[in-house]
Amino acid sequence: MSEFLNHFLTARTVGLCLLVWSCIAIPASSLPAQQASPSPELAADLQRAEAALKSNDQATATEQFRAALKLDPANVEAHANLGVMAFFHGDCTAAEQEFHSVLSAAPSLTKAQALLAICERRLGQPSAEADLEGSFAKLDDAKLRTDVGIELADLYYQRGELERTASVLHTLLDLNPDNVDILFFVQRVYSELADNTLNKLAVLDPSSARMEQLIAERLINAGNLKDATDHYRKALQINPRLPGMHFELAEALMESSPNDANIQKEAQSELDAAVKVDGDSSKVECEFGRIAFLQSNTDQAFAHYRHAYELNPKDAQAQMGLADLLKMQNKPEEAATYLRMAIASDPFNAEAHYKLSQVDRQLHLEDEQKKELKLFLDIRATKDKIKLLYRQMNPQATAPDDTPPVVKP
Repeated sequence: MSEFLNHFLTARTVGLCLLVWSCIAIPASSLPAQQASPSPELAADLQRAEAALKSNDQATATEQFRAALKLDPANVEAHANLGVMAFFHGDCTAAEQEFHSVLSAAPSLTKAQALLAICERRLGQPSAEADLEGSFAKLDDAKLRTDVGIELADLYYQRGELERTASVLHTLLDLNPDNVDILFFVQRVYSELADNTLNKLAVLDPSSARMEQLIAERLINAGNLKDATDHYRKALQINPRLPGMHFELAEALMESSPNDANIQKEAQSELDAAVKVDGDSSKVECEFGRIAFLQSNTDQAFAHYRHAYELNPKDAQAQMGLADLLKMQNKPEEAATYLRMAIASDPFNAEAHYKLSQVDRQLHLEDEQKKELKLFLDIRATKDKIKLLYRQMNPQATAPDDTPPVVKP
């Protein structure tokens, strides 16, 4: 993963340097007592250095900061800025010395601690881990905390400590939810964790019910519903009370042949078993509702979806099921209410946007109808791209479905 780190930090180096420069002014209260009131000559050197920094004249800034250090060898501002400039130019040895000088005079400066920790990591210092961990926990600046976190995550990753890597990445994702590089790092680490877990499970008990469940789930992801249902059945033969298994089998059956009466009957039996083993849930009730709808038993379907909604008012499938049935009952206003709830529960639900646009047309809500139709088209286009990418990664998977949305409570 070091190639990821190099790419990530190279792209951010200039921004990081400017960030630290912008935060380098040290309040007088945080300076040692002898620095609180600098001499006129020292103040002039620092002012000229700061002006040079603002004009990106690093040579002059370096000269003036060094002049300030001749007058005040412990000056925090001069050492800090010299450290940042050395860091910017990749001279971690010089930067480390400057940051040590900063922290000896002002040990509470977290940003200096953070940059020192990064330098220590790049120099292979044993103290890097503890200093990265300490500064990562204390920093409140999102950009600098991200850089420190990436260094810390990569340190753990290079040692094969995937759980600790994942813990840091979880925090980094909270700070940078749309950062492609961090998302890539997370995906790789979680994939390796999943593979390691699979390998351990295969070694410990290759004929277990959980192993059969895992095989079934992998087949589901590959679009092989037929073989997946076979492995679900095998898992239940081994352990009929395996939590969640009856529902997963019912769901797989209904995805494979939703209009087959025999499949519907088998799925209902699995859902009944799921209630006995796991208790009732909105997911189970929605699946009951879907089967009843396909069997044209709309009253029973409505009862199941209503119960699902009562169990979980934020279940988008329950909300959409109720909306479909209310629309059939010629109650478009009520249907629109539930569809708006479904969109609030799942903003990227293309089918919900499409159905709301159709109800809006019936209600003559032209502005919302146009907005919802555009959102549907945008989301569907994005999901089609994702499906094609997945197909490139797994050519044997089921082809993307380009058909328009259909009623599927």
